[in-house]
Order: sequence, then structure tokens, then C-alpha cells
Amino acid sequence: MNGKILLLEDDRDILNLLTLHLENEGYQVVGAFDGLDALEKFDDSIHLAVLDVMVPQMDGVEVLKRIRKTSTIPVLFLTAKTDETDKLTALGIGADDYITKPFSVMEVLYRIKAHLRRNYQYNGTSQSVGNIFSHNGIEMDIHKKTVSVEGKEVLLNAKEFELLQYFLENPGRVFTKKQLYEHVWDDLYYGDSNTIMVHISRLREKLGDDKKEPRYIRTIKSLGYRLEP
Repeated sequence: MNGKILLLEDDRDILNLLTLHLENEGYQVVGAFDGLDALEKFDDSIHLAVLDVMVPQMDGVEVLKRIRKTSTIPVLFLTAKTDETDKLTALGIGADDYITKPFSVMEVLYRIKAHLRRNYQYNGTSQSVGNIFSHNGIEMDIHKKTVSVEGKEVLLNAKEFELLQYFLENPGRVFTKKQLYEHVWDDLYYGDSNTIMVHISRLREKLGDDKKEPRYIRTIKSLGYRLEP
């Protein structure tokens, strides 16, 4: 079994189509037609969630907020809402990806596989000796996948952890949005800077960083970002 996926979609044709393809790939699918049903079916056995936004009872955005109170699993939105504001809202509250309808089934499968692979690596049980980074009050244990700031543990999802690790491995180096995206998302960059901006913003917030007077991650105008040396 490749993983257990929660699929929130009120269009039965789309739900059945995605379920068929996902099960053919070896995934177990838990389907839900409304937000309340999705929350009732969500538990620690779910490895990834695919949410529609406009569903009955409780919309997908609120479902994501509830999931993020207890879990850092990858969450993808699959929705007909194409407005940039909707995408930024979803990413800002913890979504890992945002796919608009009409969609390619193969693209959805590819993104699910990519997010699960990275999440498995993030939560893996590798026996290799892990490195510990200490930088200006931040401590990261690569082996245990933990981060603390001034001794207080900070809960990061897989993407945020990889972003911070990349910065900690290269303090003082300026990274462009393209470099960050292609390293962390392991995909080609097509100029979607908002994804990087939102994840950087979330990472700063969790680190307790001040955007105007950053202690950790500084924006370098017209170039990108760097971890303050």
C-alpha cells in the first residue's frame, strides 16, 4: 500500500475518477462528499488530503484549518476557484499545493506522489547519523526532524523544514525564488513566485522573525532571500 488519501469532492464523477486512478496506483482512498464528513473520516492513518473548496456543510478552507491544528500531512487543493487571492489564502493557512479545474489526472497523480515522497523522507526512520545545525538561536536536528528556536520547539511541515534546512546549510548565500522552488519542490519553476513567498512568510512567522527587521531570513530586493550570517 502506497498510502491512505482523504479525498474531499462533492462531484461524484470526479471523486469516482480520481478514486479509480489512485487505487490503480496502489493508494487507499477515503472519499467524502462534504466538509463535516471529511473531518469525521480524518485520523492519524491519513497520509495526504486532497480538498475541494466549494463543498457542502463546511468548505475546504475550514477543513484545512481544522486539519492543521493537529497534523502537518501534505494537503492539496483541487478546485474550480482560480482567483489568485483564493490560492494565496489556501497557501497562507497551510496548503502545500493548489490545482485548478479543469485538471489533468496525470498531473494530480504526479503531485500526490511527489508530496508523499517528500513527506515520507521528512518523517522517515533512516538509521544514518543525522546532522545538527545551530544558528543564531535556531537548532535543527536532521535525524530527528525537529526544530527549536531559543529552546522552544517549532512545528514545521515538510516544505518549511526543507526550506529552513537549505538556508541553514548555506548561511549568507542569496537564493533566487527559482533556486528555492526547484530544490524544495523538486520541479521546474514556471515563475509562480507566490508559492515561495507564502511559504517563506509562514516559515518566518513560525520562527518568530520580523520581516521589517529580520533576525533570520532577509529579503534581498530583486534577487531573493538569504539566511542572515
